[in-house]
Amino acid sequence: MLRRNSFRLPRHPASVGLARHRVRDHLADWGHGPGERALEDVVLLVSELATDAVRHDPPASSSGRGYLQLEREFEVAVTALADGSCLVEVSAEGRLESRLRLVGDGAEAGRGLHLVESVAAAWGVWSRGTHGKTVWALVTADT
Repeated sequence: MLRRNSFRLPRHPASVGLARHRVRDHLADWGHGPGERALEDVVLLVSELATDAVRHDPPASSSGRGYLQLEREFEVAVTALADGSCLVEVSAEGRLESRLRLVGDGAEAGRGLHLVESVAAAWGVWSRGTHGKTVWALVTADT
């Protein structure tokens, strides 16, 4: 059975915690229990990808009329697949390329996608054209 849930949240730091709680609640409703590694991995990935959407995507875009329009929301989607795997997607208007970067030992940021790379079975980025991008990650049931 395939189950999917998606929701939009404001681009605000407090939304990251709300995204974690909503995803955890949805997965619990779908039969995933506390302490399951796959559930914890999905929540961790949602936290990281939502943080990236809030922190790193530019908060404003040109409207073409000489003023800026603020992008106020990002979307989180979680799909539980029939084999027990879970697909996490976070979509935002930002068009900055999401890619692994070399990070020095003293750097305070820049390790998020390295975390995604180590936890997820696979991950990537889908372009949404002028509507930004979706960063996705797959967590398998036996992760």
